Amino acid sequence: MSGGGNEMSDKHIIMDSKAIQRALMRISYEIIERNKGTEAIGVIGILSRGVSLGRRIAYKLSELEQTNIPFGSLDITSFRDDLLPERHEDMTDIPFSVQNRRIILVDDVLFTGRSVRAAIDAVMSRGRPQSIQLAVLVDRGHRELPIRPDYVGKNLPTSHSEMVEVSVTELDGEDQVCIIGTDSSS
Repeated sequence: MSGGGNEMSDKHIIMDSKAIQRALMRISYEIIERNKGTEAIGVIGILSRGVSLGRRIAYKLSELEQTNIPFGSLDITSFRDDLLPERHEDMTDIPFSVQNRRIILVDDVLFTGRSVRAAIDAVMSRGRPQSIQLAVLVDRGHRELPIRPDYVGKNLPTSHSEMVEVSVTELDGEDQVCIIGTDSSS
């Protein structure tokens, strides 16, 4: 979530609970519109906060389309390129086949694109989906890989020294997105 040393930092709320709720509602409608319904859709949230957001999107899709939308959670740890291989208990729980489905991957923040690349690898290791689409609550830029989200709650240009902190009620007791800027002046 947050990081850095003991420098002075400013924390600004960018999205409150209502703004997050509106963004997830808009993303849900955009998913339905782009896919001409929800047939063959499966929603997969990336651990940890992407799971909470993905579950809400799957619920909203189910509610809007009066159908059951399969939902799963994805642990990308063993697919990351920045960690040494080690024994890891995979926390993935995808109770449906990804084969020939239109998978909606959900994450909280899109930054370099490396987590999404790992998530795509993890999904593809479980079968061959018809397509993979990406929904993120916040796109903060600074991509290192050619990855672009299909659905964005908020575009939030940031500097490398700033951090984006997403809190969800299920894990943190409240819904909000904050930007934390560290004062690097001496």
